[in-house]
Amino acid sequence: MASVFSGVLQLTDLDDFITPSQECVKPVKLEKKQGKSVAKIQIEDDGSYVQVNQDGAKQKLEKAKITLNDCLACSGCITSAETVLITQQSHEELFKVLRNNQVAGAAEQKLVVVSVSPQSRASLAARYDLSSSDAGRRLTAFFKGLGVHHVFDTSFSRTFSLLESEREFLERFQRKEQDSKCLPMLTSACPGWICYAEKTHGEFILPYISTTRSPQAMMGSLVKGYFAEQQGISPQQIYHVAVMPCFDKKLEASRSDFYMNTAETREVDCVITSGEVQKMLEEKNVSLNDVEPAHLDLLLNSVDGDDFLSHSGSGSGGYLHHVFMYAAKQLFGEEVKELTYKTLRNKDFQEVTLEKDGKVVLCFASTYGFRNIQNLVQKLKRGKSPYDFVEVMACPSGCLNGGGQVKPLPGQNPKELLQKVEKLYKSERPVSPEDDARVEELYQSWLHSLGEERAKELLHTRYHTVEKMTNGLAMKW
Repeated sequence: MASVFSGVLQLTDLDDFITPSQECVKPVKLEKKQGKSVAKIQIEDDGSYVQVNQDGAKQKLEKAKITLNDCLACSGCITSAETVLITQQSHEELFKVLRNNQVAGAAEQKLVVVSVSPQSRASLAARYDLSSSDAGRRLTAFFKGLGVHHVFDTSFSRTFSLLESEREFLERFQRKEQDSKCLPMLTSACPGWICYAEKTHGEFILPYISTTRSPQAMMGSLVKGYFAEQQGISPQQIYHVAVMPCFDKKLEASRSDFYMNTAETREVDCVITSGEVQKMLEEKNVSLNDVEPAHLDLLLNSVDGDDFLSHSGSGSGGYLHHVFMYAAKQLFGEEVKELTYKTLRNKDFQEVTLEKDGKVVLCFASTYGFRNIQNLVQKLKRGKSPYDFVEVMACPSGCLNGGGQVKPLPGQNPKELLQKVEKLYKSERPVSPEDDARVEELYQSWLHSLGEERAKELLHTRYHTVEKMTNGLAMKW
């Protein structure tokens, strides 16, 4: 658990640093020492903060109200475990834009685009006992019934992320002798992990992190770039909403790196979580079971294909799986049909290796949850890490267990719910990134025409060390 003052407070449960969807925020007691006297700040079951004096008297503390920019500038790590009121990005904002569209003239209306992640789709499918594809089609119809113009699936943009990750790893591996911080390459799709890395380990850890954009950020490039061009409108005329399993995706969307300075607009205007979509359904008194399915929109209408596809490997995107298979083939001529995972200290820390002529030539790992991330970082600092590539995710069990996923119903077993979500997520027909003709067409027809430098800007990003602030909150606890 991390508190609002997590930049200076000791973490009491690293695996709860970002609250996983299937675990409650546990009450913790944090002591503030002032000479011999000790005041305690306690987090109640409802998430409120109270100060407990020595005589046992309790005083309820005010909730902190901050903007997204405040959060990104903070030297702490304020994440979804916090009682943070993020008013710029919520389902209420989406409702507001849709209401404005109803009364605005044609010239003032926004083209509303919603991009839905497969993890969110699986979470909502589990709630309504639907298949993942069926839930996706019903969500499409629900959003369009509200006034949304287009609904896309981020599996499409994730293919870009996987392909770019594969190519980036190959390039890093080939220059590892010249650059000691090329490897291990650490994935960058988890914003909670990125926020922590920038604020806590800064210049030491950032060179190891992949520059490849996350699927959400890739979708931002595609919607406000390619799609805007195809529609013959400016990026500013599009209101782009991403449905994600994670609250910290709101922070990712607010990064200055994903702001289009020329067009004066963010690539992703608003992020809402799976749970917030559930709230929207409830507020509209709608059950997803009662919504008539509709076909998903395709960014590239000239290419036929199934509405919903998936990628093999983990429920966090399958980065380890696809990069490993690609590297084995390209670097060592090995066709790997199936990966064998070795579980280390716990199920959230696993290894995969490739041996050739009795020697380990590739060593990959998946590291989920902040306890395992801390161990990874400490190994790197001691020069003891054996890995070439690590799939890093802040939430235990990864994105399918993200803090923004739909919560269990009263009496529902959290672990059984997670297993159900995982099964639904993996039920779609898997596709290899290299075999996705739609993505290949965009590489050839659009990205190639932009030139190498501009294309790289749309597919990759940068990270920044966040300097520690000195202020009234930076007290010793």
